[in-house]
Amino acid sequence: QVQLVESGGGLVQAGGSLKLSCAASGSFATVNFMTWYHQRPRDQREIVASMISGTGTTYRDSVKGRFTISRDDAKNTLYLQMDNLQPEDTGIYYCSFNVRLETGGPALTYWGQGTQVTVSS
Repeated sequence: QVQLVESGGGLVQAGGSLKLSCAASGSFATVNFMTWYHQRPRDQREIVASMISGTGTTYRDSVKGRFTISRDDAKNTLYLQMDNLQPEDTGIYYCSFNVRLETGGPALTYWGQGTQVTVSS
């Protein structure tokens, strides 16, 4: 089993910054890709940024130049640095890891519990 614990959300004024963390624990052999999602109230969950092993990173157009996805392998932690936050960035942010377990089998996707980000104008 893999557990993801998110932290770093909060209330910030427009133009401010937050850094989200997603700490992974458990036994997994490889990580295929890691993703941050954003969900506004009554909307679908949408990809904000992804980090694909061996390939690189991708971002939603609206956050390019403002958000940065990164990882610390020693800490098994994924980050999302969010700068110049805007009211439309408000919502719940979820992380997910697609991994292969040490016990084998197909790749599985695990989710964090979500962290609330609120940006006031």
